[in-house]
Amino acid sequence: MRILLVEDDAGIARFVRKGLTEQSYAVDVVTTGEEALYQATVSVYDGIILDVIIPAPDGLEVCRRLREEGVNVPILMLTARDAVSDRIGGLDAGADDYLVKPFEFGELLARVRAMLRRVGAAHKPVLTVGSLEIDTRSHRVRFDGHPIALTTKEYALLEFFARNAGQIVGREEIADHVWNQGFDPFSNLIEVYVNRLRRNLEKVSNKKLIHTVRGSGYMLEEREE
Repeated sequence: MRILLVEDDAGIARFVRKGLTEQSYAVDVVTTGEEALYQATVSVYDGIILDVIIPAPDGLEVCRRLREEGVNVPILMLTARDAVSDRIGGLDAGADDYLVKPFEFGELLARVRAMLRRVGAAHKPVLTVGSLEIDTRSHRVRFDGHPIALTTKEYALLEFFARNAGQIVGREEIADHVWNQGFDPFSNLIEVYVNRLRRNLEKVSNKKLIHTVRGSGYMLEEREE
C-alpha cells in the first residue's frame, strides 16, 4: 500500500514515514501544497495523510482541489487545530478522517487502516485466498495452516497480490502500490521478491499461489499442482 504524506515539519515527517514503512507501507513525502497537488495527480496512491498548515495552498485547499479534480483517494487530515469548527471544515473539504496533533502513532496507524477499509471489501482486516490467510493488523501470515515469516517488503507484496486475487497485476501496478517514488518498474527487484515469496510458500505447501502470466504480470490464485 502506497501513502502520500504531506507534512512540512521534518521531525514529524521522519517519525511518521519511519513508522509506516515499518508497517509495510511505501511512503512518499512532500512538504508543500503545490507538491501535494502535483504528486497526487501524477502518481497512484492508496491513501493521503495531509497536514492542514503547510506552505500554500494549505491542506484544506489541497483537499478541495483534489476532490474537484476527481481524485477520490482516502485522505486523513492532520492539524494542531482542535476546534469543532476546524474538524467540520476539514471534513467538508473532502477529508475522510481528521486527527489532531500531537497524536500517538498507534492511533494514526489505526485510523489509516480504518480509512482504507472503508474504501471497499478488499480492505477488510483479514484477507483469505484459498488456504492463505493474512491478518493486515498484525501482519501474521498463514498458508495451508502454517505460519510464514516474511520481510517487510515481502509482506507488502503478498498483501497487494491478495487484495487483487484472481486478477493479473502488471509490473507498473506493483511498483505503484508496493514501492515508493523513484522505483524503476523495470528493475529486477520485482522478480526477486516474487521468487522469494514463492520459495517461502513452497516451504510449507505444495499448493501454488503466485502464477506468472507471460507478457502481462502475475496472478495470485490457489491451484492444486
